[in-house]
Amino acid sequence: MKILVTGGVGFIGSHIVDAYLARGHEVFVIDDLSTGSRENLNPKAVFHRMDLLDPALAEFLSRLSPDIISHHAAQMDLRRSCNDPLFDAKVNILGLVNVLEGCKGKVRKVIFASSGGAIYGEQERFPAAEDHPTRPASPYGVSKLSGEHYLAYYQTAFAIPYIALRYSNVYGPRQNAMGEAGVVAIFIRCLLDGKTPTINGDGKQTRDYVYVEDVVAANLLALESSYTGGLNIGTGRETDVNTVYRLLKESMKSKVDAVHGPAKPGEQRRSCLDASHAEEVLGWRPRTPLDEGLKKTIDSYRGA
Repeated sequence: MKILVTGGVGFIGSHIVDAYLARGHEVFVIDDLSTGSRENLNPKAVFHRMDLLDPALAEFLSRLSPDIISHHAAQMDLRRSCNDPLFDAKVNILGLVNVLEGCKGKVRKVIFASSGGAIYGEQERFPAAEDHPTRPASPYGVSKLSGEHYLAYYQTAFAIPYIALRYSNVYGPRQNAMGEAGVVAIFIRCLLDGKTPTINGDGKQTRDYVYVEDVVAANLLALESSYTGGLNIGTGRETDVNTVYRLLKESMKSKVDAVHGPAKPGEQRRSCLDASHAEEVLGWRPRTPLDEGLKKTIDSYRGA
């Protein structure tokens, strides 16, 4: 198949590109390099530097005529979305609409990187299934939920099937340690550089940490699935930030204690996803325990 991956030199997108190529697919990548890195680009993929809001995008998609669009390009920083909701909406909502306008009537499926934790907001049930109420607590969550609504509209109006993979907190090799997102990468980089990490708030806030290779497996299964709609991609396990740091500290044999700073606005207290529906319709389930995934991530940062 001919597959276009937006955000294909980013953290998650580049791993998906590698996996699609390994399966023998023809892969094209568009990325504006705002957060992704050319170092992540698989040389077998065809790369085009392009912004999601570029007026030429629709013509480009029409000429390319991909079978599948894997839409992973996004503004992913929850805190930036709170500080600049207009920018978040431009990239995550208008950018998606621009992609969908360019591919209507031509593409066989859109695979959309959504966000399980962000669209549900403060949860009533743990873990949260797909029928959990959606009450996003940040503009980022609003934009991802809006993206799913737009996909449902384009499916109804233009017969474009889609799967919205609602990721929990993805971690692993290639994650950017420079921004606010990606606590695992940030902690590892601090410890390798001999710096003292800062934990926001009391560190008892929980997340559902899913390893990037497991996320890639869901994207491979999504290629052949006839399912349309949202699917949670997570482990169903809550782990607090203090525990994540302790596991990293022990694995890296570090004696550096983290310090605690003020809590950040817009952060959820607890987040955990029920992915049993993904097992039913895709045959997917997470396979990488947290301690094993953290060790693999540490090794990648060390260049092992």
